[in-house]
Amino acid sequence: MKAQDLRDKTPDQLRDQLASLKKEAFNLRFQKATGQLENTSRMQIVRRDAARVKTILNQKAAAAAGEA
Repeated sequence: MKAQDLRDKTPDQLRDQLASLKKEAFNLRFQKATGQLENTSRMQIVRRDAARVKTILNQKAAAAAGEA
């Protein structure tokens, strides 16, 4: 996922995406604990994507606060 794609989204869309990434991270942790996880690199990708979404949300919030 590219940061520029995230910047084009609204804060509500970003929050929805963050929630889905957190659900996926939970499912991946559960699969790892039960020994069913096949693609271990997916955990790192999901974690980084969630951090990317949080960063963009914080940037948008700071920009909105700066305008007010």
